[in-house]
Amino acid sequence: MHEAFRLYVESLHGSFERLVSMEPMSIENLRLPIPSACIYLFSENGRHLYAGRTRHLRNRLRQHSIPAAQQNQAVFAFRLAREITGKLVASYTAEGSRAALVELPEFAAAFTAAKQRIRKMNLRYVEETDPLRQALLEIYVSVVLQTPYNDFNTH
Repeated sequence: MHEAFRLYVESLHGSFERLVSMEPMSIENLRLPIPSACIYLFSENGRHLYAGRTRHLRNRLRQHSIPAAQQNQAVFAFRLAREITGKLVASYTAEGSRAALVELPEFAAAFTAAKQRIRKMNLRYVEETDPLRQALLEIYVSVVLQTPYNDFNTH
């Protein structure tokens, strides 16, 4: 392994430990101040579900959870809605698109419920301002905690 990359990788575990040891809160009871650039983790009933990264945590949390958030903003909620409705396979046709799915009453209701559910989930975060460390830390957290809703596939 190249020395420069090894140094990045070895520096991740301390941030990971700070993340998982943080006292969880929810979006509904967010204590201020919060960092902007960070890695965040959603958990529910002791199960880690989704890790994300952002340069603007407050805005990103809103996108995950407000009723008006669109399918391209609330990606985690969209994945939860897919699971709830059984519409698990992405389709790249107009009738199976994300926009078409949210027009279906059953899916729209599941998507709204998922955003409400996310507002109540346990939330943890750790500040990380370096974009490369942030990207690697998101992957590190997802792999170590086996978060089922992270998807690193390209589209």
